[in-house]
Amino acid sequence: MTPSADAEPDSSRGAGSKTIDTGLRLLEILRDHPDGLMITELAQVAGIHRNAVSRHLAALGNHRLVARVGSRFTLGLGIVELNAAVQHRLRSAALSALQVLADSCNATAFITVLDSDENEAVVLTVVEPRASQFHAAYRAGTRHPANRGASGIAILAGRPPRAGERPAITEARAVGYSVTAGELQPGAWGVAAPIISAGRPAEASIGVVTIGRRDEEAIASLVLTTATQISQFL
Repeated sequence: MTPSADAEPDSSRGAGSKTIDTGLRLLEILRDHPDGLMITELAQVAGIHRNAVSRHLAALGNHRLVARVGSRFTLGLGIVELNAAVQHRLRSAALSALQVLADSCNATAFITVLDSDENEAVVLTVVEPRASQFHAAYRAGTRHPANRGASGIAILAGRPPRAGERPAITEARAVGYSVTAGELQPGAWGVAAPIISAGRPAEASIGVVTIGRRDEEAIASLVLTTATQISQFL
């Protein structure tokens, strides 16, 4: 069946909602195709007439949310700027709660975010416990596979299930948090929980890392409480 051009809803409110929804859908499709798509390909994937796709791409391009490379369209630099703003907001909202978590657990606490390709997790910010003389070192900007380490597993557990995902992700989704030992650093033990805001798929997690195993139930309870607090800030 050939996609039809956008039909105009009865009300301006409905038209506006449909326009926004379609634009966001196109951005999501381009996110999943980092090498870009031609208009015809994008229209086929979205199930929208190519003329309508052209109109939406023009509007999105005006805001630098999409870019054209030859005959293909990709996400634009405006997306990066929006993402940077969101990360700044997350960092600001989380800082005080993160310090309380670090002090309460006497362990290094951190926020991790999912990279744009969803294959890597990146440490956004780190807070060390103020009263501790010995704790695990962790550096902001550290990258690791998203499906390894408590923080990455927690983010994926806060997202819809995917075929072939690790059992550890499925288990974390069931209990609400992830626990790993020695996956990213020998001797390190970590607990993390996804940060879920307004029911959207998780893009970040909060966690703690220690040298040696600790009381899982006690630490997990503090991590989950802090994740809830930060989600409410957002």
